[in-house]
Amino acid sequence: MSGTIKIKLVRSIICTPEKHRRVVKGLGLRKLNQVVERPDTPGFRGMVKKVPHLLELVDDLPQAERMASEETRTK
Repeated sequence: MSGTIKIKLVRSIICTPEKHRRVVKGLGLRKLNQVVERPDTPGFRGMVKKVPHLLELVDDLPQAERMASEETRTK
């Protein structure tokens, strides 16, 4: 794995266990809908897997470009 991943906080950390709050803070997320870019390492991937109900991985490509690239791959 190399490169970076973009992580977005999509749910509030209010009423979540303290361990979940620490994971979110460790990723550098503070505000709702905030997006951070982190290295794509097993450590960061593991942190994201601990709180998947609060986070979302953001794609770099817009929807139209993603659809176009899928069409060219299937041909």
